[in-house]
Amino acid sequence: MENLIHLYKTFEKVIYLDKKINNREFEGCIFKNCDFSSSDFSYNTFVDCEFIDCNLSMTKLSGSSMRNASFKNCKLLGIQFNECDDFLFSVYFVECILDYSSFANKKMPKTEFIHSSLKDVIFIGTNLSGSTFDTTDLSGAIFNDTELKEVDFVTAYNYTIDPESNPMRKAKFATQGIPGLLEKYDIKIQ
Repeated sequence: MENLIHLYKTFEKVIYLDKKINNREFEGCIFKNCDFSSSDFSYNTFVDCEFIDCNLSMTKLSGSSMRNASFKNCKLLGIQFNECDDFLFSVYFVECILDYSSFANKKMPKTEFIHSSLKDVIFIGTNLSGSTFDTTDLSGAIFNDTELKEVDFVTAYNYTIDPESNPMRKAKFATQGIPGLLEKYDIKIQ
């Protein structure tokens, strides 16, 4: 990974713990079974990249570009995605653990979170319009001033969302999710 530009490469079983890799460009790259936990990946560019079975927990991404980056079966604990570059920010998650991460103030419409854990994730001032939370655990996730227009929460669970603090026109919820929308009123639903 010493080169500045990497095009259509596959990185497999790379272990970079507590390392600093900055100002690199990765386009069309695949990262498989890599461990980058607690590393500093600030000011890198990831375009059309796939991360599969990787550990990026506590990795710093300040100023990094994530353009059409997908994560499958990855551990992403405590990632501050809110520090990524906003320009064309686009991510996709399948079977990932994103607990304690932050997407505050990100514009990320139509983002898909599929079979993932988003416990205690921060979505303050985030635009999630048209996104999907498919079979996703949202225990303790914070939604405040978050654009939730047309978001699909039908199979999401353990969420608490205040409809008065989050615009959510045409958002979809399952009947069993109603208590998570009414929690602030201290109403008992039987």
